[in-house]
Amino acid sequence: MNIALVLLTHNPDEPAGVERGIASLADGLRELGHRAIIIAAGPPTAADGPDTVRLKTLTLSPPVVFDDVNVMPDDPDPLRQEVLSLMAEHEIDVACWTDAGVGLGYLGAAPAGVRTALMVYFLRVDEPMAKSLALKPDAVISISDFLIDEAARAGLDSTGWHSLPNALLCPGNPPDHAVREQLRQTGPVRILARADPSKGVADLLKAYPEGFGRQVEIVLGEAAFELWPGMQRDMIAECRQLAAKLPGVEILPAIPWTDAQPFLGGASVVLVPSTSPETFCNVAAEALSMGTPVVGYGFGHLPVLVGEAGRIVSVDVVGGFGHLPALTGTALEMIDLDSGPARLWDATADLLADPDTYHRASQQAPRQVAAQTPTAVAAEFLRLTMGAA
Repeated sequence: MNIALVLLTHNPDEPAGVERGIASLADGLRELGHRAIIIAAGPPTAADGPDTVRLKTLTLSPPVVFDDVNVMPDDPDPLRQEVLSLMAEHEIDVACWTDAGVGLGYLGAAPAGVRTALMVYFLRVDEPMAKSLALKPDAVISISDFLIDEAARAGLDSTGWHSLPNALLCPGNPPDHAVREQLRQTGPVRILARADPSKGVADLLKAYPEGFGRQVEIVLGEAAFELWPGMQRDMIAECRQLAAKLPGVEILPAIPWTDAQPFLGGASVVLVPSTSPETFCNVAAEALSMGTPVVGYGFGHLPVLVGEAGRIVSVDVVGGFGHLPALTGTALEMIDLDSGPARLWDATADLLADPDTYHRASQQAPRQVAAQTPTAVAAEFLRLTMGAA
């Protein structure tokens, strides 16, 4: 079969969960013998592969503000016609809208007879989502059960939705026990995050405990989109200023996708300090695949993903969903920042000081994500999408 995955902001090595998830899904589909193309907005880039198809009627200059009017033009017909033409040219059997907006779910431009799937990676109850659901795709696929439940609480009818995790882009290769023990004793604590305030990195640095005694290495990546102009630039600048005053804390440059697992595997612990619920969390999955315990907050999908392979910190919560009120229109839980970041540091120190618990977590970590191979996820995607055919 021929499958088209539509994601306007797609670029290789984009530090964002949707892009990462779609790339691994495409890989899995190809490994199963299918052809998968990714339809993205122009302009073309030097890193584009043969299966990246760039639109001519829609060009975006990154970083795109998430509700950029160009994504939903006043006259969408030229865009619709180009997408329909591309679907016909590539003889597409399945069209996957990776988001209601930047995945063109609201447009629903699939020729007759083509199966359609709408992917839901984060909660939105805005106009693009309403239009996407009204077009009745053959499958609505969420990134986690948590997100399906949140959609229902926000007033969406999610009874027929399915959940499908992101696949690991590369197989995990955990170090042996001796290396892991050395990491527990002296290895750095590492954080890998998109440059978004809701990832909680600045809040974590503000709570950095005196005498922590461990190197802390933080990679912040700038994605092709942001929620308001200058968001990523300002967040990175703030984190650099905070880190400059802290002993042993370093902000590192962004890294390519293939370097993420080795980077996380070389950590003693990976911290996920997000102050808005993670609907999946690629970083945690990649860390677990390398046998690295994860420490994070006890909300969203993270507790299910981590299980016994780390420490999950329960904290009091207050109303509001971080920085996404315009997209959600609802109130979800976020961390009470008066106590949360300090408790993450405490949990990290406690875990590192307990060899038995640490190594049990490390041994459990790869098991948590063992089923998330590209071929397994791709096969399930096709089953869900074609199931009603």
